Amino acid sequence: MSRNILINGYLNIGDLEGARKVFEEMPERNVATWNAMVTGLVKFECNEDGLGLFKEMHEAGFLPDEYALGSILRGCASLRALHAGQQIHACAVKSGFELNLVVGSSLAHMYMKCRSMEEGEGIISSMPIRNVVAWNTLIAGKAQHGSPEGVLDQYNMMKIAAVKPDRITYVSVITACSDLATLGQGQQIHAELIKAGATSAVSVMSSLISMYSKCGCLEDSFKAFTECVDAEADGVLWSSMIAAYGFHGQGERAIELFKQMEIEGVEVNDVTYLSLLYACSHRGLKDEGLKFFDSMVEKHGVNPRLEHYTCMVDLLGRSGCLKEAEVMIRSMPLKADAVIWKTLLSACKVHKNADMARRAAEEVLKIDPQDSASYVLLSNIHASAKRWQDVSEVRKSMREKQVKKEPGVSWVELKNQVHQFVMGDKSHQYSKEINAYLKELTVEMKLRGYVPDMGSVLQDMDDEDKEYSLAHHSEKLAIAFALMNSATDAPIRVIKNLRVCSDCHVAIKYISEIKNREIIVRDASRFHHFKNGQCSCGDYW
Repeated sequence: MSRNILINGYLNIGDLEGARKVFEEMPERNVATWNAMVTGLVKFECNEDGLGLFKEMHEAGFLPDEYALGSILRGCASLRALHAGQQIHACAVKSGFELNLVVGSSLAHMYMKCRSMEEGEGIISSMPIRNVVAWNTLIAGKAQHGSPEGVLDQYNMMKIAAVKPDRITYVSVITACSDLATLGQGQQIHAELIKAGATSAVSVMSSLISMYSKCGCLEDSFKAFTECVDAEADGVLWSSMIAAYGFHGQGERAIELFKQMEIEGVEVNDVTYLSLLYACSHRGLKDEGLKFFDSMVEKHGVNPRLEHYTCMVDLLGRSGCLKEAEVMIRSMPLKADAVIWKTLLSACKVHKNADMARRAAEEVLKIDPQDSASYVLLSNIHASAKRWQDVSEVRKSMREKQVKKEPGVSWVELKNQVHQFVMGDKSHQYSKEINAYLKELTVEMKLRGYVPDMGSVLQDMDDEDKEYSLAHHSEKLAIAFALMNSATDAPIRVIKNLRVCSDCHVAIKYISEIKNREIIVRDASRFHHFKNGQCSCGDYW
């Protein structure tokens, strides 16, 4: 008995090796000994060792308790070890723990992590009582499988079931609102967590800062930051606010906040620097970004990760320093991934460097032969130069390798309902009215000097067809619908899954001036705040 206490004592102070030594030296082990050691191994993320010990425990004739079962199932989830998890599921049934709250939630989590969503949902549904852990498991499963709508649906069902959310719940649902950019729902959940007294949790407030930022409400992000930062000088909150400034192209404010963070003695880490470098790259602050990159190790002892190098390649590439960007990739001490090469490829498109673009695209496709974005970027570069034969060859290669281009999609939230549009969309119930509105708007834009950018059309077609294609890009459809159906003084918020094209960027400037409306567009790269014919990005995106 005393040795079991000793094992638990070592585990409680984080001394896994001490616990292992006591365990291995024990001449006899009871079920409590096995349970403690299996749970400890998984706690310290030694999941394969935990699975091996669990197998030994089973072979020795000992049945695990609910906590050991829950732990080893979490280990299977981390390893994505579905087959092992299924075997442990059978063991849980044999032990009579299948409907236990701890084991049931861990089983569901394991199946969902292993992409067996139906099995996971089935286990939760069969539980006679669902506590907050069970609901959080179900909500997390929806999030992992890219269903923010499902997250919010489950949250509403949880409230109907009168189960009180915790901070894990709030982080999940606030993140779902961020992904969908559903400001109305996000504000409602903010009110609910204030009422629940959950505003003291750093993870919740960090998610809230990010949510308001991704919904286009930067000042609300800052308000949430100032309301909680005095209570807890936590680097996570500061990093979230710096990231918010960066996403909105407010590089100078991000730098100012970083300097304030240093003055107040808040710990700076790799995430802080990642947010800061991102902010510099999206504002074109090359010199400042280079200085901060150098100071990471020298001043704060933070070693750059691949993501930091990617930000620097973006910064150099956007600034036109393509050679320096390529040299950085090839000389850095880390192995390049597809993302960093695609970052260089995007810069090649902006600066029309076809030769380097080919090299970058080749590197991406070595790593990920099915990456559609690289084919599209390379095709765009050739199309801009009117090299239609090269465009045809790229597209032929896509067809042969069965690579499919991701379609551009834009959506807008009006009266708590999300409306989605794709290019040339005729499926919306008001598509005729939207097209007529856009036609009138285009005439007015042309009177003010707008000229459609035919270079943004990447097919070889006549000018009339090109102009029609441009006029019906998804973001234009979403903006037209919002103008037709919202109050004249309300900002319009549109989200797009891809980067806004140069023609739409120019057109939205004209629309903001003609209609005297603020139009906020979140694309795959950043936020654009259009007002009085100007964009906050300063045409740097």
